[in-house]
Amino acid sequence: MSSTLLIERQGAVETWTMNDPATRNALSDALVDGLLQACARAAQDASLRIVVLTGAGGAFCAGGSLGGFASLIGQPLQEGQTDPLLAMNRGFGDLLHALCALPQLLVCRVDGAAMGGGFGLVCCADHVVATARSVLGTPEVTLGLPPAQIAPFVWQRLGESAARQCLLQGLSYTAAQAQQVGLVNELIDADSDAEWGKTLTRLMRAAPGAVTSTKQLLRSLQGPVPDLRNAAAQSFANSLRSTEAAQGLAAFARKQPAPWTLSQEKQP
Repeated sequence: MSSTLLIERQGAVETWTMNDPATRNALSDALVDGLLQACARAAQDASLRIVVLTGAGGAFCAGGSLGGFASLIGQPLQEGQTDPLLAMNRGFGDLLHALCALPQLLVCRVDGAAMGGGFGLVCCADHVVATARSVLGTPEVTLGLPPAQIAPFVWQRLGESAARQCLLQGLSYTAAQAQQVGLVNELIDADSDAEWGKTLTRLMRAAPGAVTSTKQLLRSLQGPVPDLRNAAAQSFANSLRSTEAAQGLAAFARKQPAPWTLSQEKQP
């Protein structure tokens, strides 16, 4: 298993810790692959009852990692070339679907930032616990990118109105605000092992077979999350290669407003 993902088993509970504090646990290829492997194994483990997904170093997950593709930002695709961005982004979509399909209770324990792709991970959970210092947001459109793979999961979790609001405006929520819109289920003290222990004790009251059957019924009731993995990957790749994304990401790195945010100020 990749060192960017730590897995600890205590009885019938596994904790999956995204462990790359230097990037605030950004979703690198190694981390996504590690999580996909963990999902495949957990799906076959009848003795596992709860999966806890969390992050190390004071953050949950800062979103996608573009470090390996920095040279492609704003660069058009050469004719006849297979875009490496497609497989990278599609892999993250595979992970979101795998998390939603887990037969166990999936609990996201959020402390710190859950942004972009990290917000998408939270939307896959059956139960979300956050601390008061948590911030959850979808800043993609403010950077010139679509929240491509996470959009169906945000839509299913929050409903169309709230999903449109956060995805199209690039909003961020405090933990309390996220609880109000239905993303966070429970707020606990960041340093209280006792509170966390009570949460796990309560969740363990649910019989494992009944949980699996109920999750299957709920998926049937809602219908599956729309499978937009290929279309989302293409949308993301096209946008990342655009001038708009290059300008937005450069402005973000300089901690300056993106050029399109100034358009109204220039109006007479």
